[in-house]
Amino acid sequence: KMSKIADETLFKLIHDFLLIYLPTQRNSSPNTIRAYKTSLEMLLDFIKEYNQTSLSKVTFRMLDRKAVSAFLTYLEAEKRCCISTRNHRLKCIKAFLKYAAMVEPSAVIYQAELSKIPLKKEIASPSVEYMSENAVSILLKEPDTSQKLGIRNQFFMILAYDTGARVQELVDLRLRDIRLGKTPTAILSGKGGKVRSVPLMKATVQHLSRYLSVFHHQENMLSDRPLFYTIRQGEVQPLSCDGIRKWMKQYGLSAKEKCNEIPDNVHPHLFRHSRAMHLYQNGMDLTLVSQWLGHANLETTLIYAHADTEQKRMAIEKATPKNSPANNEQLARYNVDDDEVLKRLYGLK
Repeated sequence: KMSKIADETLFKLIHDFLLIYLPTQRNSSPNTIRAYKTSLEMLLDFIKEYNQTSLSKVTFRMLDRKAVSAFLTYLEAEKRCCISTRNHRLKCIKAFLKYAAMVEPSAVIYQAELSKIPLKKEIASPSVEYMSENAVSILLKEPDTSQKLGIRNQFFMILAYDTGARVQELVDLRLRDIRLGKTPTAILSGKGGKVRSVPLMKATVQHLSRYLSVFHHQENMLSDRPLFYTIRQGEVQPLSCDGIRKWMKQYGLSAKEKCNEIPDNVHPHLFRHSRAMHLYQNGMDLTLVSQWLGHANLETTLIYAHADTEQKRMAIEKATPKNSPANNEQLARYNVDDDEVLKRLYGLK
């Protein structure tokens, strides 16, 4: 035998909101209705525990600002919900109260109370645009290496990816900044005059040798001459960042015709992001990635960890069938009690 409902108006309004108003008057989708159901069910379950009572004893009066605020805190602290989920739950609750106030004048006071609870400002997770390893490989094949400029441009992109250097750091490189020997390295001068040494991969050194034989034939490696240069009016000049962006974008457009993994806009910083992501994804500690990139603090490097986590979440979500239990925010309960019956009667289940 079920317990007597203390506030029949509350449960009747929930029933009509979920089973009549949303599907027939608002023409809401099943997914939208499910979101409202979940939000209201979670709220009522919380209010029940918050007041140490049964579901049948929950009343409108218990849905005050203090209790709902405690529910939102519980979502973040205990359920580990993100701010957007917390805000979504609050919007669902407010939508129900707005409906309740429209149908039942006595509910206006409760709507007014909850309207004072603000949505929480979301801290946007910084996004990182980067290429897959396959996309990088295809892009590096775009320059025509039978031509002198093709050799230069290909090696510039290879070095950009291998070192994760900023475009200005590459433009500023001098021959003397390349240290060959047992452990080949490039000495990069970063922001704030900070200097870091970045090791070069064996394949990069092989491309470097070819590049040097064409652009710095028999030149002293202690020279102050720019590693990458162009000839303007008979004088050696460092490459311009704008010029690099221009020809790099062209390579990107032609590569995209062969591979849809290539981003719409290929630019120098894309190689830096891509290298950092690939190092992190292949197991390099974030602290080392930070040092590699020359970041002043570790927090700047955390964008790669956030981006990688989000990519994995999206992949899992895409691979999980919609009807899978993993897509339900709450697993079905197997003990049927008065609360369960009450939920089914009033449309919460």
